[in-house]
Amino acid sequence: MILKKNNKISLDKFIDKALYDKSKGYYSNKNPVGHQGDFVTSPNISVMFSEMIAIWLISFWENLGCPKKINIIELGAGSGEMMRQILKTINNFKKFRSSAKFYIHEKSQYLKKIQKNKNQKYDVKWTDNLNKISKYPSIFIANEFFDALPIKQFIKKKNEWFEKFISSKNKKLQLVDVKTKLSIIEKVIKQKITNNQNFIEYSPLAFRKLDIISKIIRRNNGGILIIDYGYNSNRMFNTLQSVKNHRKNNFLENIYQSDITHMINFNYYKKKIKDMKLDFIKLTTQREFLIKLGILERAEIISKKVPFSKKTDIYFRLRRLIDKQEMGSLFKVLFASKKKNNFKLGF
Repeated sequence: MILKKNNKISLDKFIDKALYDKSKGYYSNKNPVGHQGDFVTSPNISVMFSEMIAIWLISFWENLGCPKKINIIELGAGSGEMMRQILKTINNFKKFRSSAKFYIHEKSQYLKKIQKNKNQKYDVKWTDNLNKISKYPSIFIANEFFDALPIKQFIKKKNEWFEKFISSKNKKLQLVDVKTKLSIIEKVIKQKITNNQNFIEYSPLAFRKLDIISKIIRRNNGGILIIDYGYNSNRMFNTLQSVKNHRKNNFLENIYQSDITHMINFNYYKKKIKDMKLDFIKLTTQREFLIKLGILERAEIISKKVPFSKKTDIYFRLRRLIDKQEMGSLFKVLFASKKKNNFKLGF
């Protein structure tokens, strides 16, 4: 049980235990990705997604002046499928392949084993400490990484602020509001809260990670590519959600057996990243990003090489990635770097 009798914990600590507890946590005991899991991600829908990311990486490397050494770091690699497909694709680009060192930053020991098994024929290193990667230009890729990090939530009621906690009543978990002060919240999120803001959803861990990453990029050059589902607004909303077996779930039920995520407020991420002195920031939809990288042309090339029966599957998977009613608009792509790089491919 996450809570002891008559105890309560903040929402972010509850999510951290539910997802990342070393013995019971959701990500410690199963591979959640794929049709046998609880959700699918873009790399598992079509190899074309990872191929486009590989092309983008090579192009950005060229924009940086083709440095002889470059780090490629995937944050939270899930099943390891995207890394595998990227490495498979870049084998055709020998100069880039010989320059690049590949890393995966993964908290789950269980997923690390799956990733290592899937990428055993490739030279990939796993790192728990981003500060320990080689001091070369570094490109970070975060595909559905930040949405899975624990969040705090605060709500304003009658001009008073409260933080969301989880407590136990009659052996049943429930959300409770614990009174706090505006000054405490502003200290947590390191920003002034405007009067029109009635709800705050914030991941302290996400911005600790981004602070480390931005310092590495400022020091060694490079950039970060964030792909995730989210919205772009001056206001924050309650987007906490849970999924089990590809269906919505009450996050206070099926603990350790269901995923808990939230949507990214990309407007807020842009502001925070700018505060971290990465001043070249681009944002677009997954649809526009993939189309500008050439995914339609890639689908056409592949479809010419397969029997007619398989062409339908290729375009069905493509549709899931780029259709506005599927992942095309809900998923956004954010790129941040130093101003001098001025790299706009995909945006």
